[in-house]
Amino acid sequence: MKNLFRLVVVKILTIEASILLKRHKPKIVAITGSVGKTSTKDAIYSAIKNNVYARKSEKSFNSEIGIPLTVLGLPNGWNNPLAWIKNIIDGFFTAFFSTTYPEVLVLEAGIDRKGDMKKLKRWLSPDIVVLTRLPKVPVHVEYFQNPEAVVEEKMVLVSAMKPEGVLVYNSDDSIIEAQLPNVLQKKTGFGRYLETDFTAREDRVVYADDMPKGIEFKVEHMKADHKVSIGNTIGTQHVYSCIAAIAVADELSVPIKSATEALTDLVTPPGRMRILPGIKSSLVIDDTYNSSPIAVEQALQAIKEVSYAKRKIAVLGDMLELGKFSADEHLRIGGLVADSVDVLFTVGVRAKAIAQGALAKGMSEKHIFQYEDVGRAGRELQNIIQNGDVILVKASQGIRAEKIIEEIMANPEEAEKLLVRQDTEWKNR
Repeated sequence: MKNLFRLVVVKILTIEASILLKRHKPKIVAITGSVGKTSTKDAIYSAIKNNVYARKSEKSFNSEIGIPLTVLGLPNGWNNPLAWIKNIIDGFFTAFFSTTYPEVLVLEAGIDRKGDMKKLKRWLSPDIVVLTRLPKVPVHVEYFQNPEAVVEEKMVLVSAMKPEGVLVYNSDDSIIEAQLPNVLQKKTGFGRYLETDFTAREDRVVYADDMPKGIEFKVEHMKADHKVSIGNTIGTQHVYSCIAAIAVADELSVPIKSATEALTDLVTPPGRMRILPGIKSSLVIDDTYNSSPIAVEQALQAIKEVSYAKRKIAVLGDMLELGKFSADEHLRIGGLVADSVDVLFTVGVRAKAIAQGALAKGMSEKHIFQYEDVGRAGRELQNIIQNGDVILVKASQGIRAEKIIEEIMANPEEAEKLLVRQDTEWKNR
């Protein structure tokens, strides 16, 4: 009965959203990929919001229910049937009687299973599609026959683009590059390593009192350089998000200078490489939203490049939904850990293979701690933290690693504002 109710709600809200789009005809920017969707969505919104009337997906509203809610400007009803009925009523009046509407919608489009993107294609036709990254072992691969099937599903969104649409793509990604001959619309590349339409250069970590405070880099476009500064985060992940945002802003006729200046005020999403003050004058890198092999690689590279840290500690939990790739990928990540940090905490059954991989690469057993309980891991982590430590925490959302952050952050009273999964529904799980 519950599933039937959900199907009916999704169907009705999708029809209402479709009607609303036909009435107001906003430009649609749709972001997909296996990592970086939410960060890129938020960066795009920040880059354009001072120049155009825009709306973005809230949090990670990227599913068959989340996207219609964003289009209609409605909240999540969670498990409250009355809230969903109210959404349907409000959606009806918005769809048929609204008089004002955003000029641009910035939507995040994710998939869990085969066919998800095809359902979206039936009613949504983007003006711009942004492809962030399509790694060899993507998240959610457990529910697909192979990684190639994930790529095929993601590319359905590109095929849904309007004929005059634009593909904004990560030119450093070889898998994306291989798909480009199949795309007939205009293509604009962004990247960090290879020369392309929008290229990041000279990215570096900015420090204050020997602790990382943000990142700076230059974006080159048409032989002109534009400086970008972002606070309270590190990692090339956000460099890519911001370059993509500048490329989209340019396609929407937003001056690049205006876009780069607006990105200075960007607040990166909770749980995505956010820098937080930690207990005992330590520093915490909160990357607890979700996890996958490529995302862990990026996070480890970021902490490896941090200077001045007394010690570097990685707290890594299970990477879920990897199917047959799970054991090998956890073991491989362990090998990277040994070359990136001084101390390793693992959380979860699968993450034990990370410890094995670190041991095999020469990391001392006395610097490796393994747990299955996230609460105990957080409490015992408190005991070993020292002044000047930098701690990276990352795991798939099923591990609930934000609970570890709450144990070691200097201001736990701000958890509701700063951490992921702080809604009542999540807190009660």
